[in-house]
Amino acid sequence: MPQLLLEFFSEEIPARMQPRAEADLERLFSDALKDAGLGWNAFTTFAGPRRLGCVIDGLPGETEAVREERKGPRTDAPEKALQGFMRGAGVDSLDACEVREDKKGSFYVAVIEKPGVKTADVIASVIPDIVKNFPWPKSMKFGEGERAQRWVRPLQRIVCLFGGEVVPVEVFGVTASNVTEGHRVHGPGPFTVKDFADYKAQLEGEGHVLIDRAARETLILDGAKKACADAGLELIEDQGLLTEVAGLAEWPVPLLGQMDPDFLDLPPEVIQLSMKTHQKYFAVRDPKTGELAPNFVVVANQQAPDGGEAIAAGNARVLSARLSDGRHFWDNDRKTPLSDMAAQLDKVTFHKKLGTVADKVERVAALARELAPTVGADPDLAEKAARLSKADLVSEMVYEFPELQGEMGRYYALEQGETADVANAIRDHYKPQGPSDEVPIAPVSAAVALADKLDTLVGFWAIDEKPTGSKDPFALRRAALGVFRILLDVGSRTLVAHICQDWVETNVAVATQSGADFEDGRHHVVELYVESSGQIIPIAISRRSVDESYLDFSEWAPAFRSAFAKSCAKDLLDFFADRLKVHLKDDGISHDVIDAVFALGDDDLVRVTNRARALQGFLDTDDGKALLAGYKRAANILKAEEKKDGEGAFEGDLDDGYSPVETEEKALIAALGDVRPAAAEAVEAEDFEGAMSALAQLRASVDAFFDKVTVNDKDNMLRRNRLRLLAQIRQAAHTVADFSRIEG
Repeated sequence: MPQLLLEFFSEEIPARMQPRAEADLERLFSDALKDAGLGWNAFTTFAGPRRLGCVIDGLPGETEAVREERKGPRTDAPEKALQGFMRGAGVDSLDACEVREDKKGSFYVAVIEKPGVKTADVIASVIPDIVKNFPWPKSMKFGEGERAQRWVRPLQRIVCLFGGEVVPVEVFGVTASNVTEGHRVHGPGPFTVKDFADYKAQLEGEGHVLIDRAARETLILDGAKKACADAGLELIEDQGLLTEVAGLAEWPVPLLGQMDPDFLDLPPEVIQLSMKTHQKYFAVRDPKTGELAPNFVVVANQQAPDGGEAIAAGNARVLSARLSDGRHFWDNDRKTPLSDMAAQLDKVTFHKKLGTVADKVERVAALARELAPTVGADPDLAEKAARLSKADLVSEMVYEFPELQGEMGRYYALEQGETADVANAIRDHYKPQGPSDEVPIAPVSAAVALADKLDTLVGFWAIDEKPTGSKDPFALRRAALGVFRILLDVGSRTLVAHICQDWVETNVAVATQSGADFEDGRHHVVELYVESSGQIIPIAISRRSVDESYLDFSEWAPAFRSAFAKSCAKDLLDFFADRLKVHLKDDGISHDVIDAVFALGDDDLVRVTNRARALQGFLDTDDGKALLAGYKRAANILKAEEKKDGEGAFEGDLDDGYSPVETEEKALIAALGDVRPAAAEAVEAEDFEGAMSALAQLRASVDAFFDKVTVNDKDNMLRRNRLRLLAQIRQAAHTVADFSRIEG
């Protein structure tokens, strides 16, 4: 079957855009071909500094012919109905339709036959639309008239071959051909190609262009490692940088360069970030010491005649200039104590409704002191670390390299004689910043990291700036993930809802203003505002009539704030539950199990997680599945009967002197007598596996009870007590979780 080769050749495409561009091209082109009724065997994309393309194998020569029958109105239908049918079916006359009959009479049927369309024609029709609407993150406008373009960089050539023949495509005044270009220096071409095999062979041969991004990455990594090994050094690998440099070079050549060793007294993070961010160099370490070596690896885009010596030397001079700037920042920053830097944070806005960074630091410091005992930290050290945690944001080094926030604070703290616990907490309080980032488990670090994230979460909840859909501009989902990763790793029993309520009670105030702007002047505006911001910024507003008695401010203001605090706490706990579901999904814990556990109102995330894991493990067993089925049956019967007798009508103990006749009922009563206290005791001790084992003992007696005993007996006493037994089954299960929320 024919093959399609497509290449868009342009000026340099930014490296960071290339992987996404490959995915977008495959998505858009695949959708267009599928809509046309075309299938294929293999779809492969490629991208590089100057080209984006794909090769599709196994496309048919044309689309399949389509025969469609469309049933129309009755033959005696009104004229308007007949005309509408003909327009919809695309026929000019009813003579082109068949007349058929059914039990209701005669009706028209339009038989629509669409012949196959040549695949080349389909390709020619869809490519211009794909190009003109391609979703580049940033694109350029250039040219005028028919040749006006909107593309990532000026589009120069298009190669479009189907079955070896050029497809007549024209976009932005550029007409497709079978001609491409190679490397700017080593093999510019042009090259005339026949198919993908010929295209690849010529470009990777005489053209000196590796078209496959993965192949370029492999060549760079292997070459860089070899260059380092030959010098007795070790490459510091960086996948993000590797992907970027693979998008910068068509014919990559890794070269080992030397830097001025005097710069090694700078913090290694400064050296590595200068290399990576500004120069796209890989850092190198000495394997004997594990420290940075006075070397770097640069990836050239050509094979230099001198083996790359001049290129490496030139890059070394540029790096020295960059590191000289870093030394200037480093020396200047160390002249200013962190406490003096922290004093400047009142000039930096955190959020217009939450005040300055200095305001946030005050809140975090108070919260870190409160949380310290829950993670085994010294409250004084936790508070001190929190007060210094954001100070480096005003340093010259962090202004130049924002990625080093926290890292530089640690170095400055150590330089000024702070303890390692305080210095490390300054560095670690931003962590974890992603699912693969390490979790700060040192007590002081954990206290400050928790305080910082909880303050951010509760603050943005209080001002109603929550994540919506895919939008999360303040990274609140990441903050929530960080909170319970820390709590789980350190085993802290922090109560999230309590922290939320306390934060609002402490930092939110209530004010009342006269409603002069209302027509009758008989109302007040009640405002909640963040007190530490130093200004009244409403975050909740209520209009109150002056005629009502609660206008005694001292009486209703605290209740107003308390209700707001509880609402925030509940909403935030629901958010944590949703994020915890995502986090525990990889552990095989289903969303409904998390719901069942959170329904108990517990906001100890460590306990919730342990309970959920134990419950999921129990439900995965035969005993768990059988007990869940028995619970569902009992709950359904109770629900139906409580509609008659009232909700909760069957809660409580059995009637005094009640003497069951059925053996199975006696066995269930005995089992419940043993299981309920055992399960409650195990839950109280947080032995959730033990609680599940206790519940498992109910399985046989519950199954037998439902098999042999009639619950809704005609005898009212029997019915009442047997329903109470079902209520006790429900209560026993609810000791562990709300089983009603579990699917199955």
